[in-house]
Amino acid sequence: MDKHIRIIGTAIILAMAAMTPMSQHPAMAASAAELNWEAAAALKLLYEGTPAAKELGVKAKGILVFPSIIKAGFIVGGQYGEGALRKRDKTVAYYNTVAASYGLQAGAQAFGYALFFMTDSALKYLDKSGGWEIGTGPSIVIVDEGKAGALTTTTAQADVYAFFFNQQGLMGGLGLQGSKISKINK
Repeated sequence: MDKHIRIIGTAIILAMAAMTPMSQHPAMAASAAELNWEAAAALKLLYEGTPAAKELGVKAKGILVFPSIIKAGFIVGGQYGEGALRKRDKTVAYYNTVAASYGLQAGAQAFGYALFFMTDSALKYLDKSGGWEIGTGPSIVIVDEGKAGALTTTTAQADVYAFFFNQQGLMGGLGLQGSKISKINK
């Protein structure tokens, strides 16, 4: 059993080391100032490529931006990233996202995502119970390219919208299930 654990642990470490050249900015920001800059830059890039995100951004009560998340795994996987909650183009709090998974998986990737909180109640839920486990609480709609084309502030009816961006690397599947988002101090 110990041999299998060491093999899996080594595979995860090697996969994460392979990710280092993929991302100019590591998943763990060095400072609040750097995370603020990365979140603003990531949101700008998202808005330029997805007009529906920009339209939702104007109406959102808050936007939680995770500019760079590192995900790696071989049978057992994990992901981590830090983000900034922005209200009216200013950062008001910092969060991390952590997820673990087990199953048929291998590879490593870096990506970012932004959560657009459309209601005050959804935004308040973010800090409830010491962290928000995605899959419980407010309804989330993951917006892909197909949905983004038809999404407007008139058709937007969900509490939270999620947009993925800047995907690099090779690993099957991209999702939010099993992720926990918690407030952190910077």
